[in-house]
Amino acid sequence: MQMARRMSADENTDNKGSVWALDQQLDQPMDEEAKRLRNMYKEKKYSTLMLLQLAFQSLGVVYGDLGTSPLYVFYNTFPDGIGDPEDLIGALSVIIYSLTLIPLLKYVFIVCRANDNGQGGTFALYSLLCRHAKIKAIPNQDQTDEALTTYSRSTFGEQSFAARTKRWLEGHALMQSTLLILVLVGSCMVIGDGILTPAISVLSAVGGINVGHPKISNGVVVLVAVVILVLLFTMQRHGTDKVGWLFAPVVLLWFLVIGGIGMFNIWKYDRSILKAFSPVYVYRFFKRGGKDGWASLGGIMLSITGTEALFADLSHFPVPSIQIAFTSVVFPCLLLAYCGQAAYLMKNSNNVIGAFYHSIPDSIYWPVFIVATAAAVVASQATITATFSLIKQALALGCFPRVKVVHTSRKYRHQIYIPEINWIVMILCIAVTAGFKNQNQIGNASGTAVCIVMLVTTLLMILVMILVWRCHWILVLIFTGLSLVVEGTYFSAVLLKVNQGGWVPLVIAAAFFVIMYVWHYGTVKRFEIEMHSKVSMAWILGLGPSLGLVRVPGIGLVYSELANGVPRIFSHFITNLPAIHSVVIFVCVKYLPVCTVPEEERFLVKRIGPKNFHMFRCVARYGYKDDHKKDDDFEKKLFQSLFMFVRLESLMEASSDSDVSSLLEQQTKESEDGLFCNSSNILHSDVDLSIASVDAIVPDDSPLHSNNMTSFVPASSKVETDEIEFLNNCRDAGVVHMLGNTVVKARRESKFWKKIAIDYLYAFLRKICRENSVMFNVPHESLLNVGQVFYV
Repeated sequence: MQMARRMSADENTDNKGSVWALDQQLDQPMDEEAKRLRNMYKEKKYSTLMLLQLAFQSLGVVYGDLGTSPLYVFYNTFPDGIGDPEDLIGALSVIIYSLTLIPLLKYVFIVCRANDNGQGGTFALYSLLCRHAKIKAIPNQDQTDEALTTYSRSTFGEQSFAARTKRWLEGHALMQSTLLILVLVGSCMVIGDGILTPAISVLSAVGGINVGHPKISNGVVVLVAVVILVLLFTMQRHGTDKVGWLFAPVVLLWFLVIGGIGMFNIWKYDRSILKAFSPVYVYRFFKRGGKDGWASLGGIMLSITGTEALFADLSHFPVPSIQIAFTSVVFPCLLLAYCGQAAYLMKNSNNVIGAFYHSIPDSIYWPVFIVATAAAVVASQATITATFSLIKQALALGCFPRVKVVHTSRKYRHQIYIPEINWIVMILCIAVTAGFKNQNQIGNASGTAVCIVMLVTTLLMILVMILVWRCHWILVLIFTGLSLVVEGTYFSAVLLKVNQGGWVPLVIAAAFFVIMYVWHYGTVKRFEIEMHSKVSMAWILGLGPSLGLVRVPGIGLVYSELANGVPRIFSHFITNLPAIHSVVIFVCVKYLPVCTVPEEERFLVKRIGPKNFHMFRCVARYGYKDDHKKDDDFEKKLFQSLFMFVRLESLMEASSDSDVSSLLEQQTKESEDGLFCNSSNILHSDVDLSIASVDAIVPDDSPLHSNNMTSFVPASSKVETDEIEFLNNCRDAGVVHMLGNTVVKARRESKFWKKIAIDYLYAFLRKICRENSVMFNVPHESLLNVGQVFYV
């Protein structure tokens, strides 16, 4: 009660205009500090040979799922058999134009260009939109972050269509919530696809056993598929670093095999099947198909499954390499494969079940079976990797509970493994495989998930084309019309199969959506209450240099989500304890809607108050592909940035305004790698990447890079040396990490649904997820948890 009365009095005092103005002056955004750290971003340029090499490698990562679709498309399209050859030709024609419109035109040549510095998926599109409009639910961004080299965004006139759209989004909270829900729904469907794709791919590939040996029962096929899936998920913790080089050759061999078999079947069985390339047969298919023909679209939809995985697994492959691989290998081989199967079925319509394996020449049956199984495993691996990547992005953007993220490769940063998600996906995948036991129902489920993801991507792309690309409204209208006509047609078809397996991804997505939305809702409420309950900086400085306490040797790192102001946990600490450390650093670790934050731009340091207070603020910025847990040298890099700030501050105080201006101009033009060498032992020469921040701040020709520091000693050098020595002594005395152990509860007068969400679901998720100290990689012996309760 005493603390509450004290804070209430302080808040009333802060509301007075003079103190509020003082508080604003004391805690300004770190715009100048951010400008000093800005590097010149140069887009990578690839030679033709490098693009061809990357195009080859992309086959194993990006196109595995799309490439294994011929295993099960015709069976799911005609589960009751082929009644009329015209139906088969019409279905093939729809497949051909679906592959042309969706994967080729929409994704490969349009959507892939909307990548966020090489990253794809729904969260990447959402990040692009968050940078171009203030629609992020957690308002922890400021103008400082816009100085990042990876924080690229377009500018447009105030009266343009893009500007009006931006103001419309920013002015309607309902639209912002709707957009977030769309992103979460799309992400949950991708997770559902990550569960269903391994099931249908492996089961379809292994199904070749009882085609070659009809006496083998379907139960044996399911058992073999389950064993393969268990082995696949069990091996995830070891990563794919050692066997990843096999993926591209396996998938390339698969495409060449299915393309070659397709050509052979067209030549052998029915060359007239090529008339399906005429769009007239698409019209005839819908005209004569009726309800049965409309329902068969759910099976045809499977021909473009893997298209979303194509975008989600974009990773660091340049878009030209993706386009080369698709147009030169994937697209023609898929067309040949589907045409070849259709030609075979024209003469053997009774073999629609297992049509792919029936169409293989007997002499190469088992080698093709082995290649098909290997390709199915690679396709499954691609979707599992996409699921891990998506969870990592959601985690960084505050939309998923804290889980353990393991980097399985030192060479490739995007190769990660999330144990909890891996075992959940494995259990659900095995349950789907063993529960349905056939491709048809799993195919219906997979088609539902993929169709919804595509619709979400289309809606997000409309905003990207307006806000990011600033396209003319006619182009936006054409893209929207074509996409919604095709995908809306497929969506209406998959709705007819909800009761035939299509309910599975809806249930899975609903469960993950509740988890993600409740976690995000609780995180937003906690951030809002922390913003409203933060302590005025003017109040802190009014306590004097000693802060009204005994200043003991050591450094206290106070962690908070706030990039300005003093967090409530600190006032709670100094109110209830008699001493505080000699140096206090408020550390804000925040994730931004960018792919990655360059190492040299990660830390922003600023002094709070007069020098004799020895108080600083450090903002550590990460992108959704960065991992703070993996940053083992976080504390060392933080102190290096602090020492560099003190040195630069001293230099700027001793320099004239023209010198400082010249210094800032040079640093924005020059950003070369190098080491900061000096005669002291503060910054050691064994640091490589973390010292890159020095060159981002101080040009190479600056006197600070001289080995003989005494040749350029400003008047304040003595003060600088004394402060750095003081900081080093405090660091040697010990570093304590202070984290808030926040408990969020709903108020008594809150609505029932809010109490359920906060007091039960959010509390349960916080209880089972990993603690902040683990995520921040804080040593247990240096940890000080400060408990507090927030009522929202």
